Amino acid sequence: MPKIALKNVVWKEGKYYVSQCLNVDVSSFGKTKKTALSNLDEALELYFEETKVPKFNKVERPEIVSMQLKHA
Repeated sequence: MPKIALKNVVWKEGKYYVSQCLNVDVSSFGKTKKTALSNLDEALELYFEETKVPKFNKVERPEIVSMQLKHA
């Protein structure tokens, strides 16, 4: 089975770490970074198992950029 290179991001949100794949719309969480990424790996395996023709977003060099939005 060919390997697919995916870009993932992980951050702390409250008591948990959130992990998200930037190439496909899949995310997960856990109490540690390692657990969050392991859970994401499992979620991605299920995603690719169930999706016949997955749609990928090509992500070359992701960069964290802060923005401020005004809202009512």
